[in-house]
Amino acid sequence: MIKTEQAHLSIEAASHPGLTGKQNEDRFGVTAFLTGKKQQTQSLLAVLCDGIGGHRAGEIAAEMGVSIITEHITASDAQQPLKTMGAAITRASEAVYQASQEDMGRAGMGATCTCAWVIGNQLYTANLGDSRIYLLREGHLLQLTTDHTWIQEALDAGIITDEEGGNHPNAHVIRRYLGSKTTPETDFRLWFFEGEDDDAALANQGLRLQPEDVIMLCSDGLTDLVADEEIHTVLQKNSLADAPEILIGMANERGGHDNTTVVLLQMPPKAAGILGGKKKRRWVIGCLVVLMIASALVSAILLGLRWWGGRLQATETAPGVTETLSAEATADIWTGTPSQTATPLVTAESPAEMTTPRPSITPWPTHTRSP
Repeated sequence: MIKTEQAHLSIEAASHPGLTGKQNEDRFGVTAFLTGKKQQTQSLLAVLCDGIGGHRAGEIAAEMGVSIITEHITASDAQQPLKTMGAAITRASEAVYQASQEDMGRAGMGATCTCAWVIGNQLYTANLGDSRIYLLREGHLLQLTTDHTWIQEALDAGIITDEEGGNHPNAHVIRRYLGSKTTPETDFRLWFFEGEDDDAALANQGLRLQPEDVIMLCSDGLTDLVADEEIHTVLQKNSLADAPEILIGMANERGGHDNTTVVLLQMPPKAAGILGGKKKRRWVIGCLVVLMIASALVSAILLGLRWWGGRLQATETAPGVTETLSAEATADIWTGTPSQTATPLVTAESPAEMTTPRPSITPWPTHTRSP
């Protein structure tokens, strides 16, 4: 893939250390690429890592995670997105663990990880830990990822209730993360419909995005203090540029006990915006060529009718006389200003508008997920 400065999605992001005086251990990166056989397909990768371990260099683990994952995916051909993301996350986890063993000051460091990779108009996700990915579509906010925490596993198993989980002492025990001694299993389940099982959630990978869809990546500093309903309201009522700061401000107003990071990606309003630059130009040029040919044919027909009408009139005026037109006269008949034909406004309907069902209002499946 080739890096490019021009992204095909709008991007807004903000990060804040919180109000408790702790160092900001959140890290994120958003990178645009051109990919495909002729480097014509636009692609965007967003990676967010939240360092864990506190004084044990969590920010270093998060920095390594974002850097290594981005570099590995950049070196790929984007033909197997899930396999590529899985290999990148495994490499990053092993590197973080190795670094933690080489320096006692970094012992126990690690990081959560969440990745959103948009290739053309298709979304691929991967995650470890409790940093999340949401999708805002047509007034519905959907949580696409699963938290890998003790609390989430207990909730899924029915051991505790939502009310009990809020202040539980194990609320922030992470079950999967970059830097663990054993290689963590990357979660590729993308939850979209209510009541899905694991296989169905996995099959959602490559979800076709619609115009104006918003993807949000965030660390748990936001979701610990701001409810999904409130996030939904902020995204609905505010511009993409203002929403990250507003959400972070809400978390800080409620104590800001953790670092908070919000990354927003929005699809363009028209499906045509996702076409690769060269492909789009060839399509437009093709339309113009067809239009010019059609215009020339219409002009030729009109001039032919005019010429034929002149001959008939001459015959009626002087019956029996055969008129021979000179070269100059013939030239006069065929000289004219071509008709001006306006360039048509071409609109394209997104394939996702025809094939992607409307999501359920309920954003979170209630079945038990495997750890």
